[in-house]
Amino acid sequence: MKKFFAYMISSLFGVGFIPFASGTFGSFASFVFIIPLAYFYGIYGVLSLFGLSFFLGFISSRVVLRYTEHDPSLIVIDETAGQTITFIFIAGMLSHSFSYWYLYLLGFILFRLFDITKPSIIGWVDQKVENAFGVMLDDVLAGIFASVCLYLFTLFI
Repeated sequence: MKKFFAYMISSLFGVGFIPFASGTFGSFASFVFIIPLAYFYGIYGVLSLFGLSFFLGFISSRVVLRYTEHDPSLIVIDETAGQTITFIFIAGMLSHSFSYWYLYLLGFILFRLFDITKPSIIGWVDQKVENAFGVMLDDVLAGIFASVCLYLFTLFI
């Protein structure tokens, strides 16, 4: 039963089992949680979702990694944590407003760009930290990179 729940949580209730682009689908599916939490609770919603997804992702990934290789594509809860942290600096803008809908789209694109290309320390963590923390950390770093870029974008609009 523990293994079943670990697979369900780490795959974001089955999204990770999509046979292609599971990370992209996982990031996109995360918006089911991100948008309402950012809208109704602003920074508190974004921080809560990040904390919950990181904690559950770490715990469930530890179990899944016992049965798979390092960072298997079925684990997409790390995308939820990374995609959520992308909006940390602009959560106040997203609170109680849909007028900045394009920031969700730009945040999605930026996060996927950094998560796929893995520049700088993101790639190092992905290659060198081979445990559940590493599975989660490379996506968190991609989210931080995307968050900084998204914030800088909002300064110029």
